[in-house]
Amino acid sequence: MARRRNFGKGFKAKVAIEAIKGEKMINEVASIYEVHPVLVQREKDISIVR
Repeated sequence: MARRRNFGKGFKAKVAIEAIKGEKMINEVASIYEVHPVLVQREKDISIVR
């Protein structure tokens, strides 16, 4: 069984910044960083609120 991946704060921030820029779609950012699009959207929303 595969282990669940844990992402550090720096990685999440990098993904969120890329998504907030708006130069690429959420799916494109997710594909670049090899994560699920839900993670990208969640981190983007959390970053905008803070």
